[in-house]
Amino acid sequence: MTTRPGYSCALAPTADVVDKARLAERLGYRRLWLFDSPALHGDVWIALARIASATDRIGLATGVAVPGLRHPMVTASAIGSVHELAPDRLVVAIGTGYTARLSLGKKPVTWAGTVRYIRQVRALLNGEVVEIDGRPCQMMHLPGFGPSRPMDVPLWVAASGPKGFTAARELDVSGVVTTGIPAEGDRGWTECALLRFGTVLRSGEDHTSPRVIEAAGPGYASIVHAVWQNSNDDAVDALPGGRQWRAAIEAERPEGQRHLVVHQGHLSELTERDRAVVTAAGPAITQAGWTGDDASIAVRFDQAGAARVTEVVYVPAGPDIPGELEAFARAAASPPNRA
Repeated sequence: MTTRPGYSCALAPTADVVDKARLAERLGYRRLWLFDSPALHGDVWIALARIASATDRIGLATGVAVPGLRHPMVTASAIGSVHELAPDRLVVAIGTGYTARLSLGKKPVTWAGTVRYIRQVRALLNGEVVEIDGRPCQMMHLPGFGPSRPMDVPLWVAASGPKGFTAARELDVSGVVTTGIPAEGDRGWTECALLRFGTVLRSGEDHTSPRVIEAAGPGYASIVHAVWQNSNDDAVDALPGGRQWRAAIEAERPEGQRHLVVHQGHLSELTERDRAVVTAAGPAITQAGWTGDDASIAVRFDQAGAARVTEVVYVPAGPDIPGELEAFARAAASPPNRA
């Protein structure tokens, strides 16, 4: 028998994130994941600490922490601080850092580097001596200056793609975060979180509805950003409105600085240039993520459960995040209509 996954949410660390976290807790969200992109929004660890102090039950998670932004000791110390505030509520997922690194003009960290980083952080949390940058390091906190070691905080891997799942198996982690339904050979984890953007459609809405454009648009725009980042100009120009979008980017910043604007609003809100390319995309904006009515969202939950996903992490966007959270929580509990 298929078990329907739980529902969680992922948010940017904004000034009002505590209010959103309290709402998510009231709505029954299992966990609140926070982005780690310092060039785009506030600090993930400060936000997690604020939420830990302001909530009682909801799980906390990094979605996802990025090697190269912080020394392993800094990450381990931050984990300890949040763990003290919210024991047994924290999960730390770590990945290569796509948007967080690209917005700094850097490539994602290699998988070899990511595996090494996770091992170093794990060893520090265990109280072990570990070599970092050629020198031995150890958490040296005396009683009262930090939690005792070992710290039983789960470290997960953001494992989208074959190399990511290989790394997760190598590290023997208990959980993975992915952006797509895992293939048959990549299932079987104790916990598997699936990131999904989109919006729950109201009666009469479609891709032309202003609310849908603002709520589902940032997810589609992130695909445009990725095409620009990973492909040549022809690939971007082949997208509806892509040529005009690229021209706007090139007019705004010189070559070498365009990464400073492309990823603005990532998975959160639309810039004017992104709104134009989203509007040009037409029905494609409702096909890129989980956009649909309550019953269709419920069907997707069951399909994810059949692939052994244990947790769907919804990424709400647009100007009404509370409304998006309420609608998705309702849809997550709805019976599927397969007629």
